[in-house]
Amino acid sequence: MANRKETFLFAFRKSLPIMTGFLFLGMTYGIYMNQQGFNFLYPTLMALTIYGGSVEFIIANLLTKAFDPWAVLIVTLIVSSRHLFYAISMLDRYGNTGWRKPFLIFGMSDETFSLNYSTKVPLEFDKKKVMFTITILNQIYWVSGACLGGLFGSLIAINVKGLSFVMTALFIVMMTDQFLREDHHFSSLTGLFLSLGILAVTGKTYFMPITLFLLVVIFAILEKRKERFYDFD
Repeated sequence: MANRKETFLFAFRKSLPIMTGFLFLGMTYGIYMNQQGFNFLYPTLMALTIYGGSVEFIIANLLTKAFDPWAVLIVTLIVSSRHLFYAISMLDRYGNTGWRKPFLIFGMSDETFSLNYSTKVPLEFDKKKVMFTITILNQIYWVSGACLGGLFGSLIAINVKGLSFVMTALFIVMMTDQFLREDHHFSSLTGLFLSLGILAVTGKTYFMPITLFLLVVIFAILEKRKERFYDFD
């Protein structure tokens, strides 16, 4: 069984692409908060407690306006609704993680979910420890980036508009890597074409939760049929 150092190094290597994206975008968020008139403590504490990057950018804008808790609640639920489906996918993986489970749930960002779900952990490593370490590292990257951005925001003149595309680019790279490692591409192509179809029909506001819901239904039906087929055999 691998020791702590070996587990840390394995998780660190897997999280390196996330570190690049999180530090860069976290600094962008910290700078953006500074430009909105908040000192570095605000982005640092928000990154530490909210841990939903897209929501944090939205909240930063709402903090400069009249406080409307219902609007904040509704926007947050819509933007973060995808995490409900992430949770369904991780029920088995997080089921027997003991005291690590609360933090694994809290730290399940888009990128952390993708890594913990897709990483093939060698037999000599404890999978629970690897997932926990990846989650901690990703949390550190994001909070550190937000703190640094807040600290240096007043010293750097930068236009943060459009920089959030860095995470889109990161997801494209991760998706491509997973696509190339798949034995068949049914799930990837289903997700791609269903997403494009729903986006064309509903627009960008609601296509994410609708797409995720339909994907869960489709694969739940397929899994049931597969179980019946094996039972029949």
